[in-house]
Amino acid sequence: MVDRKLAGAHYGLRDWAAQRVTAVLMIIYLTVFFLFLLGMSGAEDYSQWQAFFDKTWVKVFTQTTFIALLLHAWVGIRDLWMDYIKPFGLRLTLHCATIVWLVMCAVYSFKVIW
Repeated sequence: MVDRKLAGAHYGLRDWAAQRVTAVLMIIYLTVFFLFLLGMSGAEDYSQWQAFFDKTWVKVFTQTTFIALLLHAWVGIRDLWMDYIKPFGLRLTLHCATIVWLVMCAVYSFKVIW
């Protein structure tokens, strides 16, 4: 039988790192987006927005950022359920509902972005 320690120096380090990496990616995306807004020079029409978001690199960056947002949300909500919901059945139900919701958001984001 394997004896696993649930507490230790590295427990949760991967989740902590994932939260930080996804947060940095979202900040970079917001910075690029706000630089685009500053560069619009007052001509705020639909064609400029469409031209910006029609570029493949913007679509890839947007989709990557949205997936990072979903991962960020999963780590946070999963930890919330694990820390504050004690009945196993309810916690499992909430985990499954969260996964279904996040997967549906990911599928819908592909439809919207591409």
